[in-house]
Amino acid sequence: MERFDRSGTGSVKWARAGEGRIALGLADMDLPGPPEIGAALAERAGHSAYGYTACDPAGRELVAAWYRERHGVTVDPDWVLLLPFSPRTALRLLFTAAGPRRPVAFPAPEWGGFAQICDSAGLPYRAVPLARDATGYRLPVAALARGGADLIALSSPHNPSGRVWTAEEIRYLAQAVADSGGLLVSDEVHGDLVHPDHGLAQPVAAVVAEGASRHVVTLNSVGKTFNTSGVPSCFALVPDPGLRERLTTLMAGYGLWEGGLLEQVVQQAALRHGGPWLDALLGELVSARDLVLAALPDGAVLSRPEASYLLWLDSAALGLPADRAREVLLTERGVELSDGADFGPAGRGFLRLNYTLPRPLLRTALTRLTGSSCGE
Repeated sequence: MERFDRSGTGSVKWARAGEGRIALGLADMDLPGPPEIGAALAERAGHSAYGYTACDPAGRELVAAWYRERHGVTVDPDWVLLLPFSPRTALRLLFTAAGPRRPVAFPAPEWGGFAQICDSAGLPYRAVPLARDATGYRLPVAALARGGADLIALSSPHNPSGRVWTAEEIRYLAQAVADSGGLLVSDEVHGDLVHPDHGLAQPVAAVVAEGASRHVVTLNSVGKTFNTSGVPSCFALVPDPGLRERLTTLMAGYGLWEGGLLEQVVQQAALRHGGPWLDALLGELVSARDLVLAALPDGAVLSRPEASYLLWLDSAALGLPADRAREVLLTERGVELSDGADFGPAGRGFLRLNYTLPRPLLRTALTRLTGSSCGE
């Protein structure tokens, strides 16, 4: 795509960057989504009654069909909760429903929402440093499970690096929490964005856990996949019926129920019609990823991405001061990236880059970032 303008749309991503700067920070895409979603919203808006809306049970079958067709796995529709709020809200509710007695464990660096949720819920936590080898990051499975884990949380694929965790790593953690009667929460909102050249499927935690599945929750959303996060929704795969009941009871106490009006319209349109659009997007992500990797200096990328549209960068390799790398890029080079400190203390001195921009704008951003021109 040569051009796509989000002016006047209230985009947080571009407001955060500021006028004259190129936004490479917040995790949403500067690409138009599937036209079927807009058409479905317009059709529903044509009926001027926007009252209480029942949850459509067909949505569960759609989620199961999506996993069958896109991931090649079988999901019981009874596992599915259709949630009219953001994945972050779902995680907050899950953490409360789990009621861990020991500190919540998650990798480091890691999406900062886990720490924020623990702080808001008054839950202690421990951030376990990621292992790293010649191929990139690896989950420190033994360290995460050490001491008996009541609650382990992780983003899968990993945010901020785009690493796809293996089925073996997920199974190890699932068995560890099962042995202690705990819960593994796998935030898989980037799971539909595995790069076609990765060669392996995204492990769906609630499925690959096998005999430990009742101790696992997979959380997913059409938000990242189809760029619809402005209409917050998600769906959870919760194999344990007791946990499903606790969650729905907890939701009701906050005035929350399954379904939602616009949320269901967006979810169903995306899952019914979005497959061909997603196939085209994945090809674009690989092309853009390779353009960025070629432009960056050796050693800048900590772990080669295997999914999504994110790169995790060492600021020192870009010639930036570790303590104010984001500020220098913002004020002196006119590009805005996410500060690595947002992903916990282990992220200090690093940056996260989102490369889903129209290609001419991406090349301009890379020229500003590296100080050299970037062609195809």
